[in-house]
Amino acid sequence: MSYVQPVNTAECLEKLYESNFNKLFSLIPDLCSFQIHAIAVKKNKPTLYLKVLERSRHTLTIELTHQFDTDFKKFFLPAVTIRIYLDAKLVEVLNDHARNHVSRVYKDPGRSVEIRNYKWRLNYFLQKWLDHCLDMQYSFSNKPLVAEIK
Repeated sequence: MSYVQPVNTAECLEKLYESNFNKLFSLIPDLCSFQIHAIAVKKNKPTLYLKVLERSRHTLTIELTHQFDTDFKKFFLPAVTIRIYLDAKLVEVLNDHARNHVSRVYKDPGRSVEIRNYKWRLNYFLQKWLDHCLDMQYSFSNKPLVAEIK
C-alpha cells in the first residue's frame, strides 16, 4: 500500500475517526449487542472475527481480525484493537498486530506531530480494511461460537 500523508493530519484524523465509525457500524450494525464474540463468514474468504475486550457506558473496545488457515495452522491477522466512542460517534485504532499501542511507542508528549502521524497510519489502514470488508459483503452473526477464540 502506498504511503498517504495528509497536509492537515489533525483535521483529517478527526474525519477519519468519524468515517471509520460509520463504516464499522455499516459492517456490524448490531455491534453494541454482541457480548463476547461474533463472526462473519463469507464463502471462499477468510472468516472475520470480532472480540469484545472492554465495555463501558460510553466506550467499547474490540478486536477485529481475519482467520487464515494454512498447513494445519490458524493465524489471525491483522488483529486490530479498536476503541469505539459511542457518545461522540468516533472510532480510534489503538494498535494492530504489527504496531504497538501509541503510548508504548511515544513516551514524550512533545512529539505530538509524530504521534498524530502514527495514529493516522493506524486509522487509515482501518479505513481501507473496512472498505474491503464492506465490498466483500461480510455479515456478522450474533450466534455463539462453537469454540472459544484465545
